[in-house]
Amino acid sequence: MKHAKTSKTWIKEHVNDFYVKQAKKDGYRSRAAYKLLEIAERNQLLKPGMAVVDLGAAPGSWSQVAIQKVGRKGKVVALDLLEMAPLEAVDFIQGDFRDTCILNALEEKLANRLLDLVISDMSPNVSGIGISDQARSIHLAELALAFSMERLNPDGNFLVKVFQGRDFEQLVCSARTGFQKVIIRKPKASRSRSKELYLLGLGKK
Repeated sequence: MKHAKTSKTWIKEHVNDFYVKQAKKDGYRSRAAYKLLEIAERNQLLKPGMAVVDLGAAPGSWSQVAIQKVGRKGKVVALDLLEMAPLEAVDFIQGDFRDTCILNALEEKLANRLLDLVISDMSPNVSGIGISDQARSIHLAELALAFSMERLNPDGNFLVKVFQGRDFEQLVCSARTGFQKVIIRKPKASRSRSKELYLLGLGKK
């Protein structure tokens, strides 16, 4: 009964959410678009002509923002285990970015072009067990960080979502070994009660 009440509360909040309404108005696939828009504008992450990989891209709102900003001379490749409806000018690869065949497909899409930006809004399947969910979130962020260190241009940038908690500081320390500057962001579109934060690595060493 408690779960049902919680679900009804979430649905009501979601329907009345400013960013949900704005996403429908602006044609974005989810409210998450505004998280990337705010961070990208504040730190000048997206510029015309850039090559960008979007990890955990479905349903595609971050890829929408990215392709709008990099333009036709840029390149956006989206990856996800889940299906994603096609987006004009965005290349989509379905699969695990750790698999060799998926990495080969990525190389083909990029045509040997190194990346200017790696973005990741990946989330684990939430179990409701805080410690477990946070640990899986950190693991995904670590995988995304390792990917970025291999694929980014020198001075390239990296943005990843993570849930605050145990091992968060270790992730920050790992990012600092690879980037000239590491910043933590909590965009306005992130719900205040959510423990999600965005780790931003600027200037790959």
